[in-house]
Amino acid sequence: MAGNPLRTTLCDMLDIEYPIILAGMGGMGGPVSGPELVAAVSNAGGLGVLGCAFLSPQKVESMIKKTKSLTDRPFGVDTIIPAEVPLTGTTAEFKSELPSVTTDEPDVIEKLRRELGVPVPSGGKGYLSEMADDTVWSQEAFKEQVEVIIEHRVPVWAVGLGDPAPWTKACHDKGIKVIGVVASVRGARRLVKSEVDIIAASGAEAGGHNSRIGTMVLTPQVVDAVSPVPVVAGGGIGDGRGLVAALALGAVGVWCGTAFLSTSEAIFEDYHKKMILESTEDDTVVSKVITGKQARYLKNRLIAAWDKEGLPTLPMPMQPIAIIPILDGAYEANMADIVPAPAGQITGMIKELKSAKQVVEEMVEGAKRILAGLSN
Repeated sequence: MAGNPLRTTLCDMLDIEYPIILAGMGGMGGPVSGPELVAAVSNAGGLGVLGCAFLSPQKVESMIKKTKSLTDRPFGVDTIIPAEVPLTGTTAEFKSELPSVTTDEPDVIEKLRRELGVPVPSGGKGYLSEMADDTVWSQEAFKEQVEVIIEHRVPVWAVGLGDPAPWTKACHDKGIKVIGVVASVRGARRLVKSEVDIIAASGAEAGGHNSRIGTMVLTPQVVDAVSPVPVVAGGGIGDGRGLVAALALGAVGVWCGTAFLSTSEAIFEDYHKKMILESTEDDTVVSKVITGKQARYLKNRLIAAWDKEGLPTLPMPMQPIAIIPILDGAYEANMADIVPAPAGQITGMIKELKSAKQVVEEMVEGAKRILAGLSN
């Protein structure tokens, strides 16, 4: 303990050196936290987590195998299991069922595409066209993802936007720890009943799907509500100061995504990495435009135009499927101000491209310095 003042119960539970978890960052266009980033974080002493939301079970399996070839340390897989999505269905089937976004402008997506200057997708590699056929949107497909994770005995399954209760026993039987990601105290209490091992409280500052409640407020309330279940804090944490603050709030570790976006290993467009390095704390926005659920992104013209028009958003998965033509065309044309980039409010703290190992090491050393100073 004396040699590592940052060793918490989280480290013992997950067999990691430092209480730092890479948030599983995935999206419709594929993973951001892929095997290289995940392995780098795990090899540096934290816990890397693959972002596998929306990926087919076959691609989830491929990423797991690739990660195992890059590290012998524990890692995790992050998926979502939103209960409100249809039980079954493919991208093509959902497209055929798309309602009009507005009743008076049935071609609103095409109109918006033209106004934004987004070219018509060529049919080649676009934001979603490459994976559209096997993108998973239904409850049935999300369940198949979990079955792959269990089959491969991945050390950790992280899950958001749903209740993992149907699979927690099967996970535990295979020695798999379950992390439930929540945005509220109510959600945290529900996950205790589902017998998750760890709860990640993801505050409003976080990139991607997040909370309406700030991390500083959410974390201690979740800690109090679910004790003795351990809690990790997410949102607005990107250095040693944030790690120490999370521990002071009663968390046993941190759940960090944005801090790793501008790393050499992250699967993130180079223009988005550059945008993050040039961003301030005020350059993100919360919107439902991309997935149909509240999430934080770097500001972009698609979100601004949608909000300016006062357009309603459709539920998941109809909203993301509806805007595929805009995303595909923007991706093909490298339109950095249209292609969505999930990112949190700590973007203003990120000023240089680093390796994942460097991010972990600097966070650890910074936290140790603070703790040493507090003990004097």
